[in-house]
Amino acid sequence: KGPVLLSHGIGTSGLLFTLDTVETNLVEYLCAFDYDVWVFDHRLSNLIRMPGRLSNLDDVALQDYPAAVEYVRSVTGANSIQVVAHCAGGAAFMMAQASGLIGVRSAVISQLAAHMNVPFGTKIKYGLHLPEALAELGLSSDKPGWCDNLVDTVLRLDAHGCQSPTCHRISFLYGLSYDHEQLDPATHGALHELFGISNLGAIEQMALIAKRGELVNAKGENVYLDLSKFRLPIALLHGGDNHCYLQKGTQRTLEWLAAGNGPELYSRQVIPGYGNADGFIGRNAARDFFPRILDHLEKTI
Repeated sequence: KGPVLLSHGIGTSGLLFTLDTVETNLVEYLCAFDYDVWVFDHRLSNLIRMPGRLSNLDDVALQDYPAAVEYVRSVTGANSIQVVAHCAGGAAFMMAQASGLIGVRSAVISQLAAHMNVPFGTKIKYGLHLPEALAELGLSSDKPGWCDNLVDTVLRLDAHGCQSPTCHRISFLYGLSYDHEQLDPATHGALHELFGISNLGAIEQMALIAKRGELVNAKGENVYLDLSKFRLPIALLHGGDNHCYLQKGTQRTLEWLAAGNGPELYSRQVIPGYGNADGFIGRNAARDFFPRILDHLEKTI
């Protein structure tokens, strides 16, 4: 049925889509429906060690996405491809599309698109530059050190019974990225593989986007909201229990797209019982989340 490009968020990698601790991951699911699946590890992947401040979402949007789409089209001979993009990968896709990305005929965007709405506590952390400060001191979600040990001790006080230091750090750096009830023990035990080093430049840009409530470049400039570039089918998916990025963000994107180009091209679904990342790594994601992705891909083959 043609190529589908899967794009991850910040501080994680393509492992989000190829996880072997769930019965069926997204790559297996889409392959079973005859799609040619490509996993895209862009420069924000924790599997690619990039210098901390030398890249951001602009680089992913303006360099990585065009290169990846062109490569897949060249290898497969396809005139166009479909994209499934999660979180910061979704925001970067919207930036790329606004900048004239060629060769994508439809997209599924999970959790974060052209607008961002975050909880009050996240705004405080961004305002105080806490993620950047802790990363400068050596805190990550996978690298132990004195700063990690100190923060782990503090975070354990509000861990709600979870004993994983990695899980505590993920929750502090990004917000609660999943409902614990959705994760099998093996998946919870593999979080140190799924999440890792975050790019400081990208975190700083995410803070600017959170402050403005809409996509901006690393300088804080509004250069990514040209509605004429979004005349393609886009499905927005949002976890009903997402406490990293609130539902108002994708709702605002839907309204913005529909107001500019008409409602026919766009859809949005809120999936109850899911947070941010568990739509891909949850034990029942293949039952509850993946069919929503498939439905849009099937309509836009």
